[in-house]
Amino acid sequence: MVNVAIAGGTGAVGRTLIEVLATQTKHQAFILSRKAPNPEEAPLAPTFEVDYTNVDALKTFLEEHDIHTVISAFGITATSLATSQLNLIKAADLSSATKRFIPSSFAMRYPEDGVALLPPLEHYFTSLRALSNTNLEYAAVHNGTFLEYFAPPALKSHHPHSTIVLDIAHAAAAIPGDGNTPVTFTYTFDVARYVVAALDLPTWPADHELRIVGDELTFNEFVRLAEEIKGEKFSVVYDDVEKLGRSEISELPGHKASYAQFPKERLQWFLSIFELWMATGLGKVEGGKGSLNELFPEIKPLTAREMLEKYWKA
Repeated sequence: MVNVAIAGGTGAVGRTLIEVLATQTKHQAFILSRKAPNPEEAPLAPTFEVDYTNVDALKTFLEEHDIHTVISAFGITATSLATSQLNLIKAADLSSATKRFIPSSFAMRYPEDGVALLPPLEHYFTSLRALSNTNLEYAAVHNGTFLEYFAPPALKSHHPHSTIVLDIAHAAAAIPGDGNTPVTFTYTFDVARYVVAALDLPTWPADHELRIVGDELTFNEFVRLAEEIKGEKFSVVYDDVEKLGRSEISELPGHKASYAQFPKERLQWFLSIFELWMATGLGKVEGGKGSLNELFPEIKPLTAREMLEKYWKA
């Protein structure tokens, strides 16, 4: 048994990890939060308010609670990664109790030149470099794109529903590239199950990656599958890489629901980056040897077909 601290434990990925950790008795989870816990709520794990600007206080917390593994589940924002995660890495390295660290990732393997498109990634790579200079065992989680982006709200998820590439509700698709490039899709609760299982590994991979493949298919295959199961022909357009490189994507009906939080231009800019990466092969996570799928064959992740048949079948 080890004690595991989840930084960002009240966010989408963090809450998912906490829920999965709560289903087992081998490891004890601790939630780290910038805010004091609400006394009226009954959290699934002890929750502690921490000051991410104070490395010494973080070190003391990790040692006093005998935290063996830190999992950072911050979103990719400049403040979280530039300050909070870096200070947490420093504190974990100083802590006599802490041996392992998972940095915020939970996505595809980001390209280093992607910083030019998505500047906050600079802090992600700074964190990886910082970890490489510590005595901590560390690994980033690479799981591709979250499968629930293509599911209705009925599929349990702490991620807000959003539309990317496939708008299954409106039988439409705006496919990046030619649609023939394989992409990895993984349900967040399956990601969490694999990560919790990885806590039991005696050593983590030497390449500092925890690779997870829920399912793999091209967007053309995904559309055909959705048409078959939904029993409806989709309206399909293709956005070539030149268009994506201009931060432009074809608008889908489902995008409009996001405009209240993300104005159209900003949403197109953000989605175009990830769609460009998927179109050029970066959205695929290598399964097989060394992946968590190989190491934990008893875990059966949700596939795209299973999701479609359960939630979209005509």
